[in-house]
Amino acid sequence: MANPKADHHKKAAEHSKHAATHHEEAAKHYEGGDHKLGAHHAHVAHGHHLNAEHHTHEAAKHHAEEHGGSLKQGARN
Repeated sequence: MANPKADHHKKAAEHSKHAATHHEEAAKHYEGGDHKLGAHHAHVAHGHHLNAEHHTHEAAKHHAEEHGGSLKQGARN
C-alpha cells in the first residue's frame, strides 16, 4: 500500500457502503415476508461492517505508529 492510512480508510468506506446496501435489501425482504433472504442480507451486511471496522482499526494503528511517540499526555493532535 502506497499510503496505508488512506487505503484503509477507503476500504472502510467501501465496506460501509456495501453494508448499507445489504441492510436495505434485508429490510425489503423482511417487509416482503422473506425472512430467509432477509437474514442472508443482514448477515452479509454484518460481515461488511466487520471488515470496515477492521480497516478503521488498521488506519488508527498506522496513525499511532506514525504519531504516537510525539504525543504527550493530555496533548491533542
